[in-house]
Amino acid sequence: MQRYDTVAISGMGGIGKTELAVKYARTHLEQKTYPGGVVWLKAREDVASQIVLFARSLPMPQPPDDFELAEKVKFYWRNWQDAKTLVILDDVQDYGTIKLLLPVDPRFKILLTTRLTLQRPIEDFEITVLSDETAIELLRAIVCDERLDQNLAIAKQICDWLGYLPLGLELVGRYLERKPDISLETLWQRLQDKRLEAKALLKATPEMTATLGVAAAFELSWDVLDEPTRQLAMLLSLFALAEIPWTLVQACFVEEYAETLEDVRDEWLLKLHLLKRTGQEIYRLHQLLREFFVAKREQMVEADALKQAFRSAALKEAKRIIQKPDRSLLAETTTLMPHLQAVVHLSETSGHETDVAVDLAWLANLYYFQGRYTEAEPLLLRALTISEQQLGADHPDVAARLNSLANLYYFQGRYREIESLYQRALTISEQQLGADHPDVATKLNNLANLYRTQGRYAEAEPLYLRALTIGEQQLGADHPDVATRLNNLAGLYEDQGYSAKAEPLYLRALAISEQQLGADHPDVAIWLNNLANLYSNQGRYAEAEPRFLKALAISEQQLGADHPDVATWLNNLASLYSNQERYAEAEPRFLRALTIREQQLGENHPDIANSLNSLAELYCAQGRYTETEPLRLRCLEIEKQTLGENHPQFAASLNNLAGLYEGQGRYAEAETLYLRALAISEQQLGEDHPGVATKLNNLAALYKAQERYTEAEQLFLRALTILFESLGETNPSTQTVYQNFQQFLEQVLRERRTRQLSDHQWTRGILEKLAWDEG
Repeated sequence: MQRYDTVAISGMGGIGKTELAVKYARTHLEQKTYPGGVVWLKAREDVASQIVLFARSLPMPQPPDDFELAEKVKFYWRNWQDAKTLVILDDVQDYGTIKLLLPVDPRFKILLTTRLTLQRPIEDFEITVLSDETAIELLRAIVCDERLDQNLAIAKQICDWLGYLPLGLELVGRYLERKPDISLETLWQRLQDKRLEAKALLKATPEMTATLGVAAAFELSWDVLDEPTRQLAMLLSLFALAEIPWTLVQACFVEEYAETLEDVRDEWLLKLHLLKRTGQEIYRLHQLLREFFVAKREQMVEADALKQAFRSAALKEAKRIIQKPDRSLLAETTTLMPHLQAVVHLSETSGHETDVAVDLAWLANLYYFQGRYTEAEPLLLRALTISEQQLGADHPDVAARLNSLANLYYFQGRYREIESLYQRALTISEQQLGADHPDVATKLNNLANLYRTQGRYAEAEPLYLRALTIGEQQLGADHPDVATRLNNLAGLYEDQGYSAKAEPLYLRALAISEQQLGADHPDVAIWLNNLANLYSNQGRYAEAEPRFLKALAISEQQLGADHPDVATWLNNLASLYSNQERYAEAEPRFLRALTIREQQLGENHPDIANSLNSLAELYCAQGRYTETEPLRLRCLEIEKQTLGENHPQFAASLNNLAGLYEGQGRYAEAETLYLRALAISEQQLGEDHPGVATKLNNLAALYKAQERYTEAEQLFLRALTILFESLGETNPSTQTVYQNFQQFLEQVLRERRTRQLSDHQWTRGILEKLAWDEG
């Protein structure tokens, strides 16, 4: 302590403030730091009487008998021996009242222990809970047998449940020491069964500095709270034991109450160390305080109203995150997740099964939004089962669950499981809502997306057109949802090589969004990007670049420079530059996109794999093979973990790595990967999908390089058959493979090895033309 300073040791009840003050006093008595002695005062009792009683026993002048008690206190402080003295006030509740009784002479050093957060000129030292290692050591110091080390995992579990609170740890340690036959497993079960009412936490022992059990220690703070503060504390006990965003707390109350709520938080809960601020507008409850507040909440008549307010706020926040046009960042979603899990638990314990289904579905949506598909699936399956049981197999909510499950499978590449789910959801919606309901349009659009992905273009188009018609009729020709339908239909035409049909649809979608949402809306950036991609694929780079740049500028301005959408537009712009061999401009944008995604989405999100793949393409084009391979391998590992080894995207990445190995002359490794990629694509997409034709073409090129002409021919022919039937002979993809096949035949003809080829009419027709041209 510095000269003239009053120092406070502050913290929540049970944190060890008194114990620390006792150790400080004993240490400095031994060191003779305070020759005037140590005065220990209990701040919850009559402080003035304690001072007078203590001073009477000392050899000093005595005040006149007619002095008032406060005057006697001042007299004793003035006449105290001229020596450095420590005055300790333990458990201060009202510093303003006690301050009038304290000496102001520099001979005296004042040490307070308090649950309050005191301001300067008092020097405040807040003490917090123990570390996990220190907590175990504290238990070891009390429990002098082998039980801790024999069951260290359970010991750590107990420490964690106690929130590393010194009082709780000492009580448990003393309990174990008194009961040598009690195992840690038994103690753990008793703690879970009785919570704060467990005997191990109820009473302090004579050996302890503390005199109260955990609940009783917390009760001292509870007693001073007014009713609004108690209401807030009980509401907070509904939240998960995790970081609590204050915006979610505010959402549980009417908006006008926001400032009052802040005052209750700051002037009571924070000041009394009943709540801890861990970041900007982020707070956290201690484990055992949460247990205490839960017990209080369960005793109140209005508990159900608090639960409903919490549930409504959490579901509203989940809906905002999923449905807002600018997408939430991962951190926002991650913060909400444990609290939505707490909502699920509340609904389960309340026995409201239909609420459980709704809550599970929203929680699954958050997992899905993060790309955590394997964690989302069991939640959706359970939600579907509950909805079917509670509402009936043909209820609109069942259709919603089916649609969500199908969407999940779509992103997992599990296409064979999806069609029946989408079709059933569509049938229910048509029957229950009517054939022209906007929800029906959504189901039509999703089924069309599946068919488009599968290369079933003829089946996809009428569904897209019907969805577009419903949107125009029910919502109006200029509704933003109509823009989305136009965009999807344009994408279908682009996939088929019908750029002339796609472009006006993209332009109309863009015009609608600019008109209805504003020129700087994030959706406008999406449509600009799609139009720019079309131009880029056509080689219309001068038209593509300004649109990519505008999309990027909108997103940076509206969403922030580190938003995942910004990373997407950067990646696409960099790809444009790479296609133009503007490598010096492409690389920093690829790298910035990768950095944003790693920071915002985590290191194993599927979008990270996309960035790695793009950067690898750039390095490969520059011949930087040693830098390419680790990117390809990391890309594969991420997709393996997040999408699974049977996902078409995983197959595409295998194909890319095979292409790298082929370019390095590592043919055996390349062939293995090409064959595996082909098998996955055939299984997941169907044997007649254009994506299968791509894999066939690449494997054929490898066999061409190895002069395995018979095998190469068969693969080229099969690829062309697929493309002619699915895309038509004028499609750019078809033309690319056809040119590859022709170049292959030219090589075979030059080497005079045409006898290794078949009599297929395409092969013979091209060979005859080539021979004629040479002649």
